[in-house]
Amino acid sequence: MKTKPLGPIPARYETLDGELAIGGRKASALVEAAGRTPLFVYSKSHLDERVATLRAAIPPRIGINYAVKANPHPQVISHMAPLVDGFDIASSGELLMVQKAGIDPARVSFAGPGKRDDELEAAISAGVTLNCESEGEAHRSLTIGQTLGKTPRIAIRVNPDFELKGSGMKMGGGAKPFGVDAKRVPVLAKQIIAEGAEWRGLHIFTGSQTLSAEAITEAQTNVLNLAFSLTQEIGATLPKLNMGGGFGIPYFPGDKPLDLSAVGAALHELVEAHGAALGDTELCLELGRYLVGEAGVYLCRVIDKKVSHDQTYLITDGGLHHQLAASGNFGTVVRRNYPVANASRFGEEASEVANVVGCLCTPLDRLADMAELPRTEVGDLVAVFCAGAYGASASPANFLGHGPAAEMIV
Repeated sequence: MKTKPLGPIPARYETLDGELAIGGRKASALVEAAGRTPLFVYSKSHLDERVATLRAAIPPRIGINYAVKANPHPQVISHMAPLVDGFDIASSGELLMVQKAGIDPARVSFAGPGKRDDELEAAISAGVTLNCESEGEAHRSLTIGQTLGKTPRIAIRVNPDFELKGSGMKMGGGAKPFGVDAKRVPVLAKQIIAEGAEWRGLHIFTGSQTLSAEAITEAQTNVLNLAFSLTQEIGATLPKLNMGGGFGIPYFPGDKPLDLSAVGAALHELVEAHGAALGDTELCLELGRYLVGEAGVYLCRVIDKKVSHDQTYLITDGGLHHQLAASGNFGTVVRRNYPVANASRFGEEASEVANVVGCLCTPLDRLADMAELPRTEVGDLVAVFCAGAYGASASPANFLGHGPAAEMIV
């Protein structure tokens, strides 16, 4: 029987009494503590280690910003607060989340191409930096600031002429709804400064989810060169440069982890070569998925096992309403298997081929196709890895009325 390989399970997950263990606790114990499945579990130790490893690789002067959109769970935000230097948000809802976590608004920047006036007002009132994405948005921000009697903190998100090669989502280069075309930036920046706003610099985000160190290095070099060029045309010092991110994680069979040491070495060379030109400019990377993606596991339970036309189906109480990306319905053209395992028999060898599906009445609800797994029975827990980013908050939890999954951090 033809099989389809599973994606690579991230490192650092262990087996305890034959089960998958997260944070030193067995999957069954975590489910018991939560009181139900499906369940997202986020590992504090994975988060800690990822940030520490990243910091050790990159130059000390480069800060780390957490993109809240990747995982806005309140406990994840709170855990990341002392680990990172800043937070990037994309809505007033995310602004409220970081405020509830007690995060200083001075550490927060707000991007997104469709900020409403009420969102701009909330951000300006709080003292958040606005990464403005159009001339219209910048002028609205200035007007709102005057009405409030509050000086807005404004950066410009730049739409560069280049892109991040190999990116899963290209956010720069050519016509885009994101940012201000590079050639239009100097005029807008001069207007912002002349109107008395607090000039906060440039945000140049070219794309996301690439596993190529060479592509990331090329993009970062281009970002710095563009920032220098624009700064000269603007004629004012550059307070901050958000260099974007793009660091990917392995999801699919054949994917190899990003060579962080190569990225770090190239960043060291860039910073050393351009140190004088950079002056006191604050540098940061904006990362989401890379920081939290591998720290999350989605647990669901097998509620039925059936055979149809000689194929075995493991039907779970989970599905695409919580894990849209794992089902192959979140931007992928050809569906490939995420890393999936039997969490109840984590240490056992594969002995059967099965399709793992969800509980929704749609053929799109698939978690693994023709996967080699240990013999799995009704009641076993299935784990979908790389579930720490764009899972619970990026999936249609209300589809067919099944509701959201439980979430916990351990």
